[in-house]
Amino acid sequence: MDNSILEVRNLTKKFKDFTAVHDISFSLKKGEVLGLLGPNGAGKTTTIHMLLGITQTTNGTIKYFGKDLYSNRRYCLQRVNFASAFNTLQGRISIWENLLVFANLYRVKNPRKKIMDFVEYFEITDMLSTRYWDLSAGQKTRVNLIKALINDPEIILMDEPTASLDPDIADKTLSLIEMLKKSRNISLLYTSHNMDEITRVCDRVIFLDHGRIVAEDSPLGLTKRISRTQLRLIFDGDKNTVKKYLKDHNQKYALTDNNLVIISTEERFIPKIIFGLGESGIWITDIEVKKPTLEDFFLQMARKDKYVNSNN
Repeated sequence: MDNSILEVRNLTKKFKDFTAVHDISFSLKKGEVLGLLGPNGAGKTTTIHMLLGITQTTNGTIKYFGKDLYSNRRYCLQRVNFASAFNTLQGRISIWENLLVFANLYRVKNPRKKIMDFVEYFEITDMLSTRYWDLSAGQKTRVNLIKALINDPEIILMDEPTASLDPDIADKTLSLIEMLKKSRNISLLYTSHNMDEITRVCDRVIFLDHGRIVAEDSPLGLTKRISRTQLRLIFDGDKNTVKKYLKDHNQKYALTDNNLVIISTEERFIPKIIFGLGESGIWITDIEVKKPTLEDFFLQMARKDKYVNSNN
């Protein structure tokens, strides 16, 4: 049985002659964290703005909980919220006043207690009387996160929610996401340029490029699409011998001045390379194997090429 609570079909957005989002379709299941990745200009923020009803679609449908967003806007958005490091609340009023306004708009029960619980968690209790426009970027991000959680939403759309946060608060944010997913089965659509975050919290990832979906899989599944592993060797011996061996065996490499060679190869060739260099009279003093990560996949997709290095 399909338990999707957000369904997007053939979503398209054109700005005059420019197509920002081109005929994309995807779904978000209950309790799932779906990553939306892509380079700047890929269409991520435009997509989220259409999902919030802020930007009108050119074509396609958006359904929350089985109901069309535009025909049932209030019903849908009452159960959804949004967090971004880049959106702005009312600058002239305090943190407390901002959060109380949103809590009342969402008809939150016992709003004062809920606000206090969140501000304590995000460590901004002593700033409640501070005007929003007097906050630092990181403090504003924390307030925006609280606003997104205030109505106990079933779906949260998060557009780079940890940008501008220090590592401790960013980790607390990710821990809260993990806790909410486990305890409340909450669903999230999550964009970030931090691939470690995506790997940590996302069940599935969609990669956008020029407004189109070009890849979709789990974070591990995407990294497995990169067949090459990076082998880093520090050695004692003649550099020309190392160069000759790697060239003769069609290995791509980069050689530095401090006797470090970085080799891009398939994992199955690693033992052969290490023993082959040893038999050639090279003494290997340190070995590091770096398997592909989601960041490697991101870079490969963004650059539209595979490992490129010079054989100097």
